[in-house]
Amino acid sequence: MAETFTALQVSEPEPKIFSRQIIQRSIDDLPAGELLVRVRYSSLNYKDALSASGHPGVTRQFPHTPGIDAAGEVVSCSDGRFAPGAAVIVTSYDLGMETDGGFGQYIRVPSAWALPLPAGLSLRSSMIFGTAGLTAALALQALQQQGVAAGSPVLVTGATGAVGSLAVLLLSRAGYAVTAASGKPEQADWLRQLGAQDVIDRAAAVAGADKPLLKPRWAGVVDGVGGATLAAALKACRYDGVVACYGLVGSPELSLNVYPFILRGVRLIGIDSAECPMSRRQQAWQLLADAASQLPLDQLVTEIGLKQLEDYLRAMLAGQSHGRVLIRL
Repeated sequence: MAETFTALQVSEPEPKIFSRQIIQRSIDDLPAGELLVRVRYSSLNYKDALSASGHPGVTRQFPHTPGIDAAGEVVSCSDGRFAPGAAVIVTSYDLGMETDGGFGQYIRVPSAWALPLPAGLSLRSSMIFGTAGLTAALALQALQQQGVAAGSPVLVTGATGAVGSLAVLLLSRAGYAVTAASGKPEQADWLRQLGAQDVIDRAAAVAGADKPLLKPRWAGVVDGVGGATLAAALKACRYDGVVACYGLVGSPELSLNVYPFILRGVRLIGIDSAECPMSRRQQAWQLLADAASQLPLDQLVTEIGLKQLEDYLRAMLAGQSHGRVLIRL
């Protein structure tokens, strides 16, 4: 009899009707791939919540196990890239989208998707970061590479979200004067504990989005909202300002004139973690590993088991979550 394991499975019993349940699955039913990993930790991301609710822009084939993040030990690797027992991280690519993901105790994936767990990280701490941490690290590197100096004023939008809260942590540690924008005033003290020097309401971050330009304020911006928030941030950048955009939780549309670019030399940089080349991915993970011991990660995370996941999925879809949710497999 094939070995079984516990996993969250999303099914489509009727067209566009989706259900979620924790089941026992067979390892033999996992997709093809050189690398079999025993998952110890995963994390909850907005993309996971979309997949778990049947969003066709993320997942089209059901039944399916979401989870774009996974960290664990190698069980077997048919191409010899990893030795059995090696600790590895697998994030993004197609994991948790059409390939069964980290909300199960085992995954089977191409070995090229995995990287060795960097020194300085445990399996647990790597998943406190997860794809959100990778994205925040890539945004920080973009600002640094584009010459945004430490000490400069930087805006983080969507600051209570997974990427936003980690961006506040990483940017403040790197010496930036961070202003956090959020629609959750009750989390203002928490954002200050993470390192924000100032916290503003998201309405203030959007104010003036309809104007050609705004008073120059930000040397850098990390934006996960898009829409009018991104437009206002671009218009409020100082000369040579840099905006790193990774998300569209507010809107995928961008109504904007060219003035920020041709009058102030503002640069808009897209941040993608899903298909990020492995060399750049490794550099970002090393940045996270180097920072981990100096960051108050436990202030950022709520740790749960699979049985508690349903409540947190619902909260995330309702816009009621903040920080990171770590899933212990």
